[in-house]
Amino acid sequence: MTMSKLAIALVGVLLVFSRSASATEPPQNFAVHETPVPVPEISFEDGDGRPRSLADFSGKVVLLNIWATWCAPCRKEMPTLDRLQAELGGPDFEVVALSMDRAGPDIVKKFFAEIGIEHLALNIDTSGKAMFAIGTVGLPATLLIDRDGKEIGRLIGPAEWDAPDMVDFIRSRIAAK
Repeated sequence: MTMSKLAIALVGVLLVFSRSASATEPPQNFAVHETPVPVPEISFEDGDGRPRSLADFSGKVVLLNIWATWCAPCRKEMPTLDRLQAELGGPDFEVVALSMDRAGPDIVKKFFAEIGIEHLALNIDTSGKAMFAIGTVGLPATLLIDRDGKEIGRLIGPAEWDAPDMVDFIRSRIAAK
């Protein structure tokens, strides 16, 4: 009996260690830099037309998602970004969903209302310059940016942003002050 208790305890310990190790591992398709790299200054507007930039989020870990309403994979992942913001958003973390819609904020507001987006702020770059500044030509493209404004890593293409492994990974980056 003691041997079986020991085996159960050992399995429990292994599970705890494997869980904490995997929590800091990047999810599939998330390319992490060995050392964070500078992010070009990106300018955009909020939903009221006020100028914004990534510098406005200094001191926070930022998940910058470049997307558009006409991009089918972007539309599909937007609710997962909204749920991620609801779960982790606050003084240490912000999802910055940056629309590339040239038609302006009204089309984004309509889309947000249609699918029930409640936790994401409307940010828009009608010029599309941000997409090229970060060096991507496809949508969606997402950068994880540290508190100092440097890129930790990126994911090109859609993702389930509220999946447990993704939330654990981002939470570990928020905790690394």
